[in-house]
Amino acid sequence: MLVEYFIDRFARKAGKNIRSIDKQSLDLLESYSWPGNIRELQNVVERAVVLCDTETLRIDSSWLSVGDSGSRGPATSLASKVQEQERELIERALAEAEGKVSGPVGAAAKLGISPSALEYKIRLLKINKHQFKKYLREN
Repeated sequence: MLVEYFIDRFARKAGKNIRSIDKQSLDLLESYSWPGNIRELQNVVERAVVLCDTETLRIDSSWLSVGDSGSRGPATSLASKVQEQERELIERALAEAEGKVSGPVGAAAKLGISPSALEYKIRLLKINKHQFKKYLREN
């Protein structure tokens, strides 16, 4: 929703008619860790709108890269690797917490994130948190 808001806002300001965002670009935006938070997202979308000359917005993966610019690989493989590592960390934390997400011994506390952020990640990565419940493993 936030991306759509920024696209609409900057497209109107630039007098452009942007109707959609390309799927690969949206996947790229969703998989990026956003170390610059909302300001970074706003800048990336504004840049894309300014450079866009079609009705479909595209994000260049190089705009999201951090670190050495000479060692960039395909953005989709980086995104899938990050997603895979994130899944492994979450599943390990859920296993240690026996499927419990919140509370002082929950997976969210083990990962150092809020329970709502962890619930979001669990839904996004399609992780079945119930498989880690102790009573399910004993049967």
